[in-house]
Amino acid sequence: MGQPAVDSKNKAPRPGAGTKDANEAAATRRAVSNILKGSAGNLVEWFDLYVYTVFAAYFQSHFFNATNELQAGLEAMAVFATSFLMRPVGAWFFGRYADRHGRKAALTLSVTMMSAGSFAIALLPTQQAIGMWAMVLLVLVRLVQGFSVGGEYGTSATYMSEAATSKRRGFFSSFQYVTLIGGQMLALLVLVILQNTMSHETLTEWGWRIPFAIGGVAALVVLWLRRTMEETVSAEQVAAANKPGVAGEAQPGTMKLLFTQYWKPLLICIGITLGGTVAFYTYTNFILKFMNDTSGIEKTQTSVINFWALFIFMLLQPVYGMISDKVGRKPLLLWFGITGVLFTWPLLSMLSKTQNPVFAFLLMLGGLLIVGGYTSINALVKAELFPASIRALGVGLGYAIANSLFGGTVPLIGAALQKAERVDLFFTYVTVAIGISLLVYIFALKNKKTTHLDNEQGHAWNGKAPQAEDAKGTNSKEADDDKKDLIDA
Repeated sequence: MGQPAVDSKNKAPRPGAGTKDANEAAATRRAVSNILKGSAGNLVEWFDLYVYTVFAAYFQSHFFNATNELQAGLEAMAVFATSFLMRPVGAWFFGRYADRHGRKAALTLSVTMMSAGSFAIALLPTQQAIGMWAMVLLVLVRLVQGFSVGGEYGTSATYMSEAATSKRRGFFSSFQYVTLIGGQMLALLVLVILQNTMSHETLTEWGWRIPFAIGGVAALVVLWLRRTMEETVSAEQVAAANKPGVAGEAQPGTMKLLFTQYWKPLLICIGITLGGTVAFYTYTNFILKFMNDTSGIEKTQTSVINFWALFIFMLLQPVYGMISDKVGRKPLLLWFGITGVLFTWPLLSMLSKTQNPVFAFLLMLGGLLIVGGYTSINALVKAELFPASIRALGVGLGYAIANSLFGGTVPLIGAALQKAERVDLFFTYVTVAIGISLLVYIFALKNKKTTHLDNEQGHAWNGKAPQAEDAKGTNSKEADDDKKDLIDA
């Protein structure tokens, strides 16, 4: 790419051919640069979030019930769930901010808050020092981090979808989950390293603080990187958002615009997320505690099993994304929904009983291969539902609502059912959640239809150039027709 095309007869460059190649090469380079900067922050944000559950077994006695391990674990997961209460608030605040002032500013602010939260946990005094205040402070910090990551998801999903080239949106946007999974994988890697370099007593006493300090420092590095990101919001949209409001007219990035004109895409966004977030948190977050409590496999082995399964899962995200660029987004969602309904129960049931590390690894990887149909493209599918003027708010709020109600409660529900010795009900819960989303995939989505992103950034399927936009960041009659195609079952 980038070399002039030569006519076979006179050996002269064909007019415009070299320019086209050069433009495509330049667009790809810009996309790669911006995606890397955006995804690096995503990786750190999710590392900081996941390190809590990965190291919970080592620090829970310092903040919760010190005499009953199962009770302390339940309380630790309850605090993990409280951070999800702030996600809709964070999604509203950062989504509105990103739609009105730009994606770059919102992403920079969110990673700053996450960095501060990680440093705070690394330095928190324990209940042995300040009593119940230790748990109160931990909850407050987790609420701040939940607020931050609530804004990170919608804004980064929007940014990566908008920064991608039109023909490779599935591939480029899949890096949101490459880095999201990478964040958890790095948390596990830190755990494995510390488990092999520190005694259990030292890790429990103070070693658990190390990963939180690492996350805080990494976030500062990302803060510096994000200063050079390109903005994807048009100047016209920012100007329209900052004009004085007109009676009866909804401005970009407002709840009024979302709930009056885009409430159907919002409901679809929630439905797309529901089953996927439950399955994702089951196989990537709760699974470590689940195996430690039920399988009989040593903790050091379960950490290694989880790490390698997640590593393969992470590498497969762009592969799923490239497949979606060829066959469309809907077939991958159907893969997740159908296989998730059929195989969740037997996979989790066998995983809870096996004492063979190799078999446990294969079972875990099987579950992740199913979930990959959702994780790789869900950010893009949601971004395609909304125009630029409301995209960050719509994607972020839809995801945050489903995530707070269903995904974030997976560890708590799972731990509670384990304690009640009714883990079979947990398997059923995950299966039903996936089944609900499968209905949404079947009846509310159409494959390879023109989307708002197509009209704004170039068409993924038919090669058309983007159309002119009005001051609100939406197209005229064709965009309205496209929206109707999207939301009509």
